Formats: sequence, structure tokens, C-alpha cells
Amino acid sequence: MSKDPQAPQLARLAALIADETRAACLLALLDGRAWTAGELARRAGVAASTVSEHLGKLVAGGLLTQERQGRHRYVRLADARVAHLVEDLAAQISPDTVQPPRSLRESSAGSAMARGRTCYDHLAGRVGIAVTDALTYRQLLSQDTSFALTEAGLRWFEANGIPLHRTGRRPLARACLDWTERRPHLAGVAGAALCHHALTEGWCIRIGSERAVKVTATGEQALKELLGIDESTLR
Repeated sequence: MSKDPQAPQLARLAALIADETRAACLLALLDGRAWTAGELARRAGVAASTVSEHLGKLVAGGLLTQERQGRHRYVRLADARVAHLVEDLAAQISPDTVQPPRSLRESSAGSAMARGRTCYDHLAGRVGIAVTDALTYRQLLSQDTSFALTEAGLRWFEANGIPLHRTGRRPLARACLDWTERRPHLAGVAGAALCHHALTEGWCIRIGSERAVKVTATGEQALKELLGIDESTLR
């Protein structure tokens, strides 16, 4: 029996991620923003020259894209598919193997990330799960076989001024396994549109230097009125 022709490519992809420094960079870039090599070096705890070499490999492997502005080089995840790959892999990590926080600051940051965060361009954590559950309960989102917006769901997005820009091959709705909740939250075009709307309208604000977000009082009221989400699940 001949070897599967995809095996070498899969091995190369796995090898790209199978390095602690490169993994740290990929996790940091899940916030959807562009970072400099220096910023990622500080996050990964290595020298800038070291991280530059790793970033070069990630760019060459198609996991990152780069752009230059003046003397600075910025990198970001290549697309949503890379973000989903990293998040899905992170969700496979057993909580028992994760090193406990070494300080109160680390503990607070971890709690904030678990409560609510962005996963590339959509909401994750307890906030993301609460929104997904509410959409499903109101039959705006179907989870029967895979995630799909219902006709009522499409009307809900339109009625609330949340445009769904369907371009390319990105699915309208996609399940993304949440690495803290161990359940799927809404991703895809709809998840990105809802997250963008929440940040633009001030329903959520970014906090700290991580991907953590906090639901504001305005957001609590809006999500209660539109989806019936109790404020206590968002705090």
C-alpha cells in the first residue's frame, strides 16, 4: 500500500507548531491583531533574534502573514482557518496538565480569559458560550448536525443591524471548540460579525494585554433584551 500523499505535508505542519516558542506566538496572535517580533519575543520569553527566526518559519509555512511599516515588521495569523486550528488544538489539552498560576496576577488574567475573550475574531469563554446557547435556545442557531443559522436567525442579524458579509469560502456559521468551556461556541462569518458589533457598540471592551474582554453594563442590557441572557452569566 502506498503512503498517503498528504502525510508529508501534515508532518511538516505539525512540526511547525510543535515548538514551544512558535506555539506561544500562535496563541498570542489569536487576538486577531498584528504584533511585532519584539512584542512576541517578550510574550514568549525569548530574545528578539530568536523569535524572528521562528516567525520566518511560520510565515514560510503559511501560518502567518507579514507586513512592514517603516522599520517595523508586523505579523498576524494568515486567516481564520489557522486560528481555528490553534484553538482546536488548545482545546485538546487536559486541564490537569496545565501549570497552575504562579501569582495573583496570572490567576486574575486566567479568570478574565475564561470569563470572556476573543478567539481570533469571535467571542469565546463563558460569554461566547452564553451567546451561543441563547441563539440556539431561541432557534436562531441550529446545532443539529453542524452549526447553521436558521431563517429566523438570518432575520435576527438583519433586524439588529449586524451585517453578514459572505465572501470567499468561509462558512456563515461554524462550531469552534472552546478550550476553557470544552463546548463549541459560534465562529464563522456570523460569529465574527457579532463580535465586531459587540466591540463597536460598546457591549464588550478589551481588558489587559491578553485577549480578555469584559461585558459592559450597556452590553448586559443589550444581551438581556435581545437574547434573554442573564447578567450573572456574563460576569
